[in-house]
Order: sequence, then structure tokens, then C-alpha cells
Amino acid sequence: MTATPAARAPGYRPRRTLPLRVEARRQLRRRRTLVVAAVLTLLPCVLLVAFAVGGDPGGRGNGRITLMDAATASGANFTATALFVSAGFLLVVPVALFCGDTVASEASWASLRYLLAAPVPRARLLLSKLTVGLLFSAAAMLLLPLVALGVGTAAYGWGPLQLPTGGALPAGQAAWRLAVVAGYVFVSQLVTAGLAFWLSTVTDAPLGAVGGAVGLTIAGNVLDQVTALGGWREALPAHWQYAWVDALQPRPEWSGMIQGSAVSVSCALVLCALAFRGFARKDVVS
Repeated sequence: MTATPAARAPGYRPRRTLPLRVEARRQLRRRRTLVVAAVLTLLPCVLLVAFAVGGDPGGRGNGRITLMDAATASGANFTATALFVSAGFLLVVPVALFCGDTVASEASWASLRYLLAAPVPRARLLLSKLTVGLLFSAAAMLLLPLVALGVGTAAYGWGPLQLPTGGALPAGQAAWRLAVVAGYVFVSQLVTAGLAFWLSTVTDAPLGAVGGAVGLTIAGNVLDQVTALGGWREALPAHWQYAWVDALQPRPEWSGMIQGSAVSVSCALVLCALAFRGFARKDVVS
């Protein structure tokens, strides 16, 4: 009769291996985490300097207010502008980095097989790394608007949010609208997270996983610009990445964000399932 793992190792509990706090501490101490935090913190300052040097972005005389035109109207407008200029590419990078570097980096350091021999169950290892990667990605999505709101409020004051469609939202109401926007931006990036995580389980090169996720995300953005695809573009997560603009209306429209969330979450679930399925059968030699 074959002995069970519990019989061979008294006190062994698979669920207690690789705790989230341990993995989070390891990832927090890595240099790339500090670099990402520094870049996201500096971006609002760079925008502030750009507006100070270039002057008031408004006053184009076309009678229509855009997010960029009203960027200096208040701290809330500055925050919305920071999210608008960064959501398409800049925020893709930390998500791809945190979720794509996590497993592949262990393989490149030749430490992955030692983690599994600890023994850490494969599903447990992936779940811990994916959870921490998503938590760090969410922190990145939150850090940028918080810093932008602080910088914008200090520079332009705490006032109403001037809406692109006309009118304005009181400062208090604008705050929760921006929170909804930040939450949707994170949800829209889940497909990038799933793609990066899947690639991280099939390659031993962290740069390949991160670069592949960023490259395919950019390819999706390019395909979304091909109008000849017609309704097929609605199946692309990139098609809905700016649906959050609908929340910046006197009466917010949720249909676009609901569809975008459904597409992004569905794609992310499929990619994560592929990652768990493939890694369970993978011959780990590094």
C-alpha cells in the first residue's frame, strides 16, 4: 500500500505552503516593483510640468470640451486626464510585468523546481503567484489616480469635474465616479493579466512573457482600429478599454462597461484555465 503524503510528512498541509504574505513580501522587495511605483508616481508630475510649460490646454474654440481640454479645471479633471493618457499603454506594462514575470522568473533563476520540491502543490503555487500579481496590479491601478488627484488638487484646487459632454459634477460625486473609472480600468486589464500569466507558465524567459503580453495587447488595439472588421471588433477587449468615459456623464451609461467587463473577464478566465492546465502537465526542469 502506498503511503500518503501526510503519512510521509506529519503536519504537512498543502494549503499552508507558500503563504500569500511570503510571496507578496518577495515581490515587494524586487527592484522592478519599486521602478513601477516610481514611474506611476512621477507621471502626474510630468503631466503637471507639461501643462505648466505648454500653458492652458483648453480654449481651442471648437465649443466642445474634452478631457484634455479641461485637464487643469480641477484636481478631478487632472485625474481623469491622467487615466485617459495612461490606460491605453502605460498601465498595461505593470499588469504584464506583475503577472508575466512571476512564474517565468522562478524558472530563469532555476528555483522553480525547488519550490515544487518543498513541496508546494503546483496549483497552490500558481494560485499564490496569480493572486499576488493581481493585487500588485490593482495597487498600480490605484496608485496612479491617487497621486494624480493629490497633485492635481494641490495645483488646480478641489473643484467640480467638468464633463466632456457639458456640465459638471460636484467634487464629492466626481470622487466616486473616478473610483468607478479606476475599477473598470483594472477589470479591462484582466485579459492582459491572464495572457501574461499564461505565457509565464509556458516559457522560462520573463521578458518573453511580459513582452508577449504587451505585444499582443498592442496588436489588439491595432485590430480595433480596422473598421472593416465591423461588429467583430466588439469581441476584442481593446474595443471597450475606454468605455469608462460613459461614467463621466451627468447620467452614467453602464452598458459599454458591462460588455467590456464581460469580454475581459471571460478571456482572462480562459487564459488562466489554460495556464493551470498546462502547468499541471509540464515537465519542470528549471
